[in-house]
Formats: sequence, structure tokens, C-alpha cells
Amino acid sequence: MALNRGSGAAGTLRGRVEALDEAVGLARGRLPDDALEAPAEVVARARDRAALSGEYTVVALAGATGSGKSSLLNALADARIAAPGVRRPTTGHPVAVIVPARGDADEGADDLLDWLDVRDRHVGVSRVLQESATGLVLLDLPDHDSVVTEHRAIAERLYERVDLLVWVVDPQKYADAALHSRYLRGLRDHAGVVVLVLNQADRLSPADQRAMVADLQRLAAQDGLGASPVLAVSASTGAGVTELRDLLARAAQRRLAATERVTGDVRQAARTLVEACGSPPDARREVGAAAALVRSWESAAGVDEVADAVRRSTRRSARAATGWPVTRWVARLRPDPLRRLGLGRERLQAGQDDLLRSSRSAPAAGERSAALSAVRSYVDAATAGAPDHWVLAARSRAADVDLDDVLDRTVVRVPVGSARVPWTWRVLAFLQWVLLVAAAAGLLWLLLLAGLGWLQLPAPETPMWWGFPAPTVLLLGGVLAGLLVAGVGWVVGAVAGRRRAAKARRRLSASVAESVNDHVIGPVAAEMDALARCRAAASKAAA
Repeated sequence: MALNRGSGAAGTLRGRVEALDEAVGLARGRLPDDALEAPAEVVARARDRAALSGEYTVVALAGATGSGKSSLLNALADARIAAPGVRRPTTGHPVAVIVPARGDADEGADDLLDWLDVRDRHVGVSRVLQESATGLVLLDLPDHDSVVTEHRAIAERLYERVDLLVWVVDPQKYADAALHSRYLRGLRDHAGVVVLVLNQADRLSPADQRAMVADLQRLAAQDGLGASPVLAVSASTGAGVTELRDLLARAAQRRLAATERVTGDVRQAARTLVEACGSPPDARREVGAAAALVRSWESAAGVDEVADAVRRSTRRSARAATGWPVTRWVARLRPDPLRRLGLGRERLQAGQDDLLRSSRSAPAAGERSAALSAVRSYVDAATAGAPDHWVLAARSRAADVDLDDVLDRTVVRVPVGSARVPWTWRVLAFLQWVLLVAAAAGLLWLLLLAGLGWLQLPAPETPMWWGFPAPTVLLLGGVLAGLLVAGVGWVVGAVAGRRRAAKARRRLSASVAESVNDHVIGPVAAEMDALARCRAAASKAAA
């Protein structure tokens, strides 16, 4: 039974095994090891069985002490292979009857039995089986209720590995609660490769036999084995043995029991893994928590503080560039709000963002607490419905954040300053110097006229402009116009400050959102994506 064989069933099985293996790999380290032990064993078992001969179907006779498994083996083989009188009440080790496949020299069966660890082998001892079935390995297993723990362990190990299970029960124990709860109920995914045999039917009247078979069918249906055949046989009289032998022969001829058995194992393990993966989270709740997380980090990062510093710094620069030249030096004496925070365009051009730090104070205790609380709230929302161990994995990745350092680097890497002087500022600054020169010229002219008058020298005729002496117009007009231009510069600076502050706020918010994504949302999303892929792969294997 090669998983890559061309048949549709084999191809589907290969996909299931690969999907289950992928799911186990994704869950490794995120789900408890004991939850992955069974699925990993199923994958290994499926691949081991695929590497062995697909020309043989391994059928096991399973049951309790006294159910007549050994007698039934002898009846099916029409030969005395097992010795019921000696081995009862407990069969200590499995016994194999091999009916070679056509053209096979028993190597395939030997490899299978080596894998099953069955040493007691009988080859070609049954002419009846050779005529009806080829490529069949029939096992008589130890009793599942043996008083010897080792015998029970051997039987339960082989229950998981054989291709087809013939569960032999007797009229006294067929309804045993332990049998149904511990064994048969766990085979609900393997109804196609389970046969229920009511042995010792010769002890019952025909009416009792029909009633008991019907009751066994009812119990099997409750166990999820409603599709499994239920036969009444008698190993001592041979009644029903031929029918059972024909059923096993057909199974050997179809060569699908191994595939069906492994498929059932894979689907059962995959369904368990799907349940362990929990339910998908509520995307709307996650989006709301993400928005709240960004807002809390913006507050802790001081986005409003930095944006206000950009506004005030721009107004200061505008006053220094467009103010009245006589008094603009006063604006330069005031410290730049951005420089006080350790921020500015020129510092970021060095390409050393990771090494730079601002002069901002650390977030207040309340802001830090709100930011960390928002992280926890987001993780809770993003992982709602996920298994506890997966939630812990997501939390550990999101919690590994030095909040103060991350927030500071988030602010520092944003170029909030500007080295470019707007052309309007240049025009206003030029006008200021022209007006200052005019005022200075008027002042010098007036001083010259005053000096000539003090020296009682003849003064040249002073031109009149708009009914006023020209030097007076130059002085007063230059001063008043300079003050007016300074007012215009103040307005222009205020507008520019608001615009630059809004732009800085957008850039800072984008930087905060990027940091949130890098340090919280991204790592958590990676864990949840792994969970989604694990759930999808397990669902594919279980389909």
C-alpha cells in the first residue's frame, strides 16, 4: 500500500497524511506534547505501512478470554494451528497464518510481520484459504482482558496496526460495557474494516441467535459501527465459518483494507487535532482592539506633545525669519521646542535612527499601564477561542517588548522638523530688509538735517511726499510697514505651524501603527496564522 500509488483512494490518503503531518508540525511547541503524540504516531504508522507490501491484508482475530479466537482461527484455516485447550484462558503471543499472494515468495508478508513483531508464523498451511484468499495474513491475538499486562499491551499495540479487525465475542460477554467503551467505541471511524463475530452460536437456539445478533447490531450502531458486518458463527460446528472466510477473502482481493484502516486512523486523529485547535477568533473584535491599541500607544509615545512642539517650533522659525529685523533676535533667544525634545530633521539624516534617542521623558505611569493593558486586550481579542497553550505562545511574543525604548525609537525615526524655508517666508524676509533700509535711510536723512540745523548751515530743500517730508515718510513708513509685515509673517507662521503639526501627527501615527504591527500585531498574527493553517490542514485530513 504505497501512498503515492496511482489509485484515487491512495492519492487521497497521501494528501490526508501530509495534511496531518503539516498540522502536527505547526502545532509542535504550541499545543501540549501529549495532544500531539497520537497524531504523530498515526503519521509515522501510516508511512510505515505505506512502505510495506500492499499485496497483503492483515486480519486480526481479537477478543476476550474464552471467546474462541484460537478455535475460530483453526476453523478458518481448516487446520490445527492454535491449541485452544493449552492456551486458554490466555493466548500469550500472536500467531500468524500466511496465505501468500500470487507471485510473492513471502518476503512482503515477512516484512509486514517483522513490523508487527509477530514471530510465530505458519505459511501456506491452509488449502481452503489458499483456494479462497491470497495475500492474506490472519492473526490470532492475545486476549484484551488477559490477567497478564504484557499480553494486553501486545494485543492493544496490534489493534492499532492491523488492516482489518475481526472482533470475536461470545454470548456471555458480547454486551460487556468495558468492551464497548474501551475498544469498540474508539473504532467508530473504522466501521469499514471491523467485523463483529458472535462465536459459539451453536449454544443458542435459532430464535435466541437471531435476537442476540440483532442486539449486537444495536450495540454496534450505538458505538458508531452500524456499517460493520455482524455474523453468527460456531468454530466447533463450522456454522457461519464459510461466510466469514468469504468475507475475508473478498477483503484480501480488494486490497483496500489497509488504506481504509489508515484513512480511519488519520481522520480520527485529525478530528481530535481540529478540536484541540479551538474556534476561529472574531475578526471584528480584533479590529476594534487593534485600533484601541494604536491609540493607547500614540498617547504613551507623546504624539500630541510632539505635534504641538512642531507647531510651536514652526511659529518660532517663522518669527525668526519674517519678524521685524530689529527685534527678531528675541525669537531666536527662545529655545526650539523640537530641540528641547531631542528631535529635528538634521539629526535623522545621519542614518543612525536605531542609535538616536530623544530627550522626552518616559511615559507616565498611567500611560504605560494603559498601553500594556491595551496589548493584553488585543491579544485576548485576537486569540479568543484559541487553545490555552496557543494563547500563551502569542502572549509571550507580544509581551517581549521594551515599551519605553520602542516608543522612543518610534518617535525619533520620524522626520518631524523641516530644513526647507518656504518661499513666502523668503519674500517677507526680503521685504523686511527693504523696509528696514528705507527706515534707516529716513532716520539718517533726518539726523543729517538736524545736524545741519544745529550747525546753522544751510539745509537743502526737503522733498514732500503725500504732504509729508520724505525722510519722515521713509522712517515712519518703514517702521510701520515692517511691523505690518511681521504681523503677516506671524499669521503665515501660525498656518504653517498647524499644517506641519498635522503632517507630523500623521507621520507619527503611521510610525506608531508600524511599531504596533511589528511588536504586537505581527507576532500575534503569525501565531494565529499558524493556528489557522494547523486547523485547515487538520480539517483537510479529517474531511
